[in-house]
Amino acid sequence: MLDKFAVIKSRFKEVSELISSPDIISDRKKYIDLSKEYKELNKLIEKFKIYETTLSNESEALDLIKDESDPEIQDMAKKQLEESRNIIPKLEDELKFLLIPKDPDDSKNVVVEIRAGTGGDEASIFAGDLFRMYTKYCLDRGWSTSTVDISEGTAGGFKEIIFEISGEDVYSFLKFESGVHRVQRVPQTETQGRVHTSAATVMVLPEAEEFDIKIDMNEVRVDYFCSSGPGGQSVNTTYSAVRLTHEPTGIIAQCQDQKSQHKNKEKALKVLRSRLYELELSKKMEADSEKRNSLVSSGDRSAKIRTYNYPQGRVTDHRIGLTLYDLQNIVNGGIDKLIEELKLYQNTEKLKNAGEVFKTWN
Repeated sequence: MLDKFAVIKSRFKEVSELISSPDIISDRKKYIDLSKEYKELNKLIEKFKIYETTLSNESEALDLIKDESDPEIQDMAKKQLEESRNIIPKLEDELKFLLIPKDPDDSKNVVVEIRAGTGGDEASIFAGDLFRMYTKYCLDRGWSTSTVDISEGTAGGFKEIIFEISGEDVYSFLKFESGVHRVQRVPQTETQGRVHTSAATVMVLPEAEEFDIKIDMNEVRVDYFCSSGPGGQSVNTTYSAVRLTHEPTGIIAQCQDQKSQHKNKEKALKVLRSRLYELELSKKMEADSEKRNSLVSSGDRSAKIRTYNYPQGRVTDHRIGLTLYDLQNIVNGGIDKLIEELKLYQNTEKLKNAGEVFKTWN
């Protein structure tokens, strides 16, 4: 194990030197890739240092117990030995996880699309509830959100809303949210108090950089039109809204949230790039059985992942069979427990697969 630590330290030193090289700094893709590697290696080295110190404490305690005759020192050594042996297995589990190759998209910002599904006006209202839930969660984490495109519902909420989220490791937290979210409650329009079931679809796309997806603008049709949403006279009477159609795939992205045509085009292009990137990611997952069977499946957006039941005050995540009776807190942005349980489940599965690999490090 400690021999392998020397190899990791050597690579960390190499990356540290490369990252300050003028040639690397001038190459944006290489610089970003090396910055990510530096960050991951640094985490690994810090954990290895703690592991190394704990092993040293264990060895020192054993020597003291064997050679020291003073009862007080012997007692201290036994406590140190017990503490070290309690910590070592936990550190080894943490190292196992850190040694597993990371999802390269985990550190990315995201584009989120929420669409009303079955349930008419109530589905649009629920889509609005989900948007509020995510924006409050983002606010609590210190992430920023920016609206790209909105289609409002006739009775409130949204038929569709697309927005960006920027912050640290956003995709690693929100990638589990893709799928069909279902709500069971009495709609405001229901006169007889009957519980209805409605649904909305959430898609979380890792934001693609220019070097992730190269778009040939000769293959993109650009249409300009007047914004139909709120924003005042200047928004609704000028051709500031932009629609981009990628003709080879038929994928469409549009933005009408900004007054500037240039800014709308920039945002629409970002969404188009992310959708094309997600298309490629989906193809890759189709060929990768391990990823296809994981919680995150870009290829299946029809899967029912969660139910929000208002009469019983519960939220159930169907993928891991988790039910929480904390609905009001959750719909107000308190989704931390759900996300942590989903991450824990995925990490546990990864650790099972990493067990054999880790044995070769000892």
